[in-house]
Amino acid sequence: MARTSTSSTRSNKAGEILHRAARIEDAFHRWRERRGRKRGLTTTIIPYSSYGAPGWARVLCRVVLTRGTETSKKRAEKVRGWRSFFSIPVDDEVVTVTIGGTKIEVTPSRGGVIDVQIDATLSPGWQTATLDSSGAEQATAHIFIVDPKSTFGVISDVDDTVMVTALPRPLLAAWNTFVLDEHARRPVAGMAVLYDRIARANPIAPVIYLSTGAWNVAPTLTRFLRRNLYPRGAMLLTDWGPTHDRWFRSGAEHKRAELRRLAAEFPNVKWLLVGDDGQHDEEIYGEFARSHPDNVSAVAIRQLSAGEAVLAGGRSRSAEDEETSSIPWRFAPDGARLAIELRELGLIND
Repeated sequence: MARTSTSSTRSNKAGEILHRAARIEDAFHRWRERRGRKRGLTTTIIPYSSYGAPGWARVLCRVVLTRGTETSKKRAEKVRGWRSFFSIPVDDEVVTVTIGGTKIEVTPSRGGVIDVQIDATLSPGWQTATLDSSGAEQATAHIFIVDPKSTFGVISDVDDTVMVTALPRPLLAAWNTFVLDEHARRPVAGMAVLYDRIARANPIAPVIYLSTGAWNVAPTLTRFLRRNLYPRGAMLLTDWGPTHDRWFRSGAEHKRAELRRLAAEFPNVKWLLVGDDGQHDEEIYGEFARSHPDNVSAVAIRQLSAGEAVLAGGRSRSAEDEETSSIPWRFAPDGARLAIELRELGLIND
């Protein structure tokens, strides 16, 4: 049995009126797909790391047109961010997902994204799902199956929490996203070491990287995390562009929805929520901590530097959350000093 995520349900189902921007976007993508196929582009399935439990798995991938496997591999060695936003999504390809002896056929949503929950018998730890299509090479998605005994996990923001992207600053964000070579992106000082220490102290804990970034940049982020020795984890991004009822998706609502979903899927897990004070992380985490206090272990906020805070339009720190919450909040400018705070809470070892 498979259940399709709300975020990936096809937006053009009968009876639903698409927003004008969405209709324009769909027409543009159909034109690009026709043109791309005439030029010899072929279907490619891009798998994303995800998560699950012993009885089910959430499978995430995107279907696009590319010039072919060998070319894609060579280009992946040195990628500038803008390239990822010019991929052509495919939403009419049937993809066969096989995992744990279960095989189902699914089709992508608008934007070429597949987000489906499949019932299967799986063992805790990293497992794989194979993704097949008649027009594409087989791909493999890696899925972390959470041990039922696990009572602790990490949910981490990406932008300016693990990677310096200057996302709140439009000009620098555009430069980092569309121009800067991925190998020039800088990790936030000490965060990789902090996450490694957390993972070592909690070896069966799931790690979730939750970002408002587009699925287009998931391969870039995955390589960045691997190259800078961050722990493996599921990647939860979003699909940019118009929705069926509005011009643009809300990144904040994406984070809120995923947090609620994780709380429902893993009611016995207490999450360490890690973010920064330059966007909406404190507000979103504060709301979640108030509505789901049994699902939050602590909140760790990386403070931006004075210069970063000025360019970001100020800090978003909410003293109310820290002072009134029964859940511990910790603030520090880097991973090393956050480690000291979290060690006092017993979340990492000496």
